[in-house]
Amino acid sequence: MYTFLGGLVILLSGFLFYSKYVEKQFGADGSRITPAYASEDGVDYVQMPSWKLYFIQFLNIAGLGPIFGAIQGALYGPVAFLWVIIGCVFGGAVHDYISGMISVRKNGAGLSEIHGEYLGKSVQRFMRVLTVFFSMIVGIVFIVGPAKLLSQLIPVNFGVNFWVFAIIFYYFLATMLPINAIIGKIYPIFGACLLFMAIGVGGAMLFQGYNIPEVNFINLHPSKLAMWPMMFVTIACGAVSGFHATQSPLVARCLRNEKEGRTVFYGAMISEGVVALVWVAAGLAFYGNTTNLGQIVLGKAGPAGAVFEITKSLLGPIGSVIAIIGIVVCPITTGDTAFRSARILLAEMFKYPQGKIKNRLTLAIPMFVIAIFFTFVDFPILWRYMSFLTQAFAMVTLWACSVYLYKNSKNHWITTLPAIFMSAVSVSYILQAQEGFRLNPTFSNVTGVVVSVAFFVLFYVKMKYYSNASSSDTVKESAI
Repeated sequence: MYTFLGGLVILLSGFLFYSKYVEKQFGADGSRITPAYASEDGVDYVQMPSWKLYFIQFLNIAGLGPIFGAIQGALYGPVAFLWVIIGCVFGGAVHDYISGMISVRKNGAGLSEIHGEYLGKSVQRFMRVLTVFFSMIVGIVFIVGPAKLLSQLIPVNFGVNFWVFAIIFYYFLATMLPINAIIGKIYPIFGACLLFMAIGVGGAMLFQGYNIPEVNFINLHPSKLAMWPMMFVTIACGAVSGFHATQSPLVARCLRNEKEGRTVFYGAMISEGVVALVWVAAGLAFYGNTTNLGQIVLGKAGPAGAVFEITKSLLGPIGSVIAIIGIVVCPITTGDTAFRSARILLAEMFKYPQGKIKNRLTLAIPMFVIAIFFTFVDFPILWRYMSFLTQAFAMVTLWACSVYLYKNSKNHWITTLPAIFMSAVSVSYILQAQEGFRLNPTFSNVTGVVVSVAFFVLFYVKMKYYSNASSSDTVKESAI
């Protein structure tokens, strides 16, 4: 129990103290004009209060990730607590804040545009395609899953296909309409529900006397999966997730003041860390050990079955309703913004203004035609790559953030150290995972470390070259 409570204190302290240091390193300036004012168009660039943007960002980046990922991560045992706590405060929240604020400074630029400016045009071209693909796949997957659940939960038998098209229709509206028309109105409500569920489950465990285990470094996974790098990919959204940076530009275009970014970006990630910490604790405490937890999570019921059972037992009938809302609504509210992000990314690629509805239709219609096609294609293997991709996105984004900080004479180590770590995780994972190259784990792990060091050397050499070039230009200007 002390690890759980201490973890909550560390997460809160991270927001109260470390986030201010990160904000200082970035140089947030409340007097600068933000994109919400500079490029206001009533569609994507809309001024919104920070409390709304906090809930929008929280729900954008959360979905089911900090619940399902945490439940699955709990299979490794109490060591999962450490990854959530340390990863969130020093990795994920810094990643989300710096990348989000760079987008604010770059007039709400999309993630691939940020990659291009700080990592080169070749990276930009590759990441443009990959980011649009990634966003669309996330949106498509979060059509079929909720549709199947709704077909089972709603008494009237409309069938899966009815709910597929109902969700697609909603996605289309959320992608096309001004961000404050639907997203700005319903997201704060569902975001509050997600937080309420986490607070309710956490409080129930404490007051009902459940035994929350203390941290140790023993791998307790019932299937004997290696902790490194598997656990660090399994728990993504609650610790570090590159998907978050694909969503941040939506909020960056609506921020009224740079000083609000700390609450919106860093704060939303800390909240997600709290949710993940609660569900790691719930999985371990409710089932008593990882063997019992594994029988549910790795069995037919899956993570959803565990969430239903835990919330129903701890919170009663109300808990069941909240769980249903979470498991159905959370993926939908991630899917709609994923499609909206894809539209914005395409608009940036083709330099196609989105103020007029016909321009939005030009991009959205082909995108949703493709989405409808893929909802009838079984591609579970494709989705298995998404866990890797989200961490690979974090790796690339953290390196871009390090370049930004270095070039602006700030402490780049706040993102460089997480970038090195995530490089080792991502490379090690894809080399040995079943959906990857299936190489020897020892070879894969050593290669991951070597590649991450090589990335740092490349970064260091490039930045030294930049510093020397800048110094030469300064000398020439002085001579003139």
